[in-house]
Amino acid sequence: MGENASFWESLIYAHPTCTTWKQEAEGSIYHLASIFFVVGFMGGSGFFGLLYVFSLLGLGFLCSSVWAWLDVCAADIFSWNFVLFAICFVQFVYVTYQVRSVAFDREFQELYSALFQPLGISLTVYRKIVLCCDAEVITLEKEHCYAMQGKTPIDKLSLLVSGRIRVTVDGEFLHYIFPLQFLDSPEWDSLRPTEEGIFQVTLTAETDCRYVAWRRKKLYLLFAKHRFISRLFSILIGSDIAEKLYALNDRVHVGQGFRYDIRLPNFYHVALPESPAVPPPQPPRRLQRASPRRKPAAVTNCGSFLAP
Repeated sequence: MGENASFWESLIYAHPTCTTWKQEAEGSIYHLASIFFVVGFMGGSGFFGLLYVFSLLGLGFLCSSVWAWLDVCAADIFSWNFVLFAICFVQFVYVTYQVRSVAFDREFQELYSALFQPLGISLTVYRKIVLCCDAEVITLEKEHCYAMQGKTPIDKLSLLVSGRIRVTVDGEFLHYIFPLQFLDSPEWDSLRPTEEGIFQVTLTAETDCRYVAWRRKKLYLLFAKHRFISRLFSILIGSDIAEKLYALNDRVHVGQGFRYDIRLPNFYHVALPESPAVPPPQPPRRLQRASPRRKPAAVTNCGSFLAP
């Protein structure tokens, strides 16, 4: 204890206290360095925030080094400030290289701005998602099929970038798929990672379309490595399926001008215009998890629609 006490006493009381203060101020280089420090610590987050911080802190340490060399003439002060300047410079170069390495093509940049950036997804995470699809945007010509009912296997997940896709079952129209919507989210959600399946609907391009596709196995490997990306896609796919269900809901009528609402199964909603005559009632279908996309059928009451 005595040795520790003497150590702290020597550390605190070894140097005399300042009895007189220096009257003249330090040179302009010292004050310029302080200004750089103050402004530099006001930087934000992200790549450009790091560039801002390291550039201004580097300039501050450089000015401190010049001040120590010219005014103070202290080798230790100069050495520490110059080392810190070198560290900031290296960090600035490294972050600049990262910013250049995450540059994307125009379509991927627009996709990031429209879908992923509003969710707070960083460019580094988005780069992993883009690399998983090989940074490729696929073209689907007008009237060409993305998937055919009962034939096309479910082996990928695709996101429409531009154009419009028509979804049909047995030749009857179900709904459209618009940009920033998944082409096969119901099929993806209906299968476990180890299961295989085929499309129960036909997806046809009504216009020239462009879409991004992730292979099923490769995407699941990405999910296993990055849980955050897995949760992100789970949210996006769930929201996409909900939009498709509501699109189908607009086509389901219960007769006499009433419209069925999947949110309130015990209530009817009156349709604003008188709906045209509907085809003869078909056997009721139960919504199955195998695919939320089902042919809309006219029903006589809500209970019969939900009954198995």
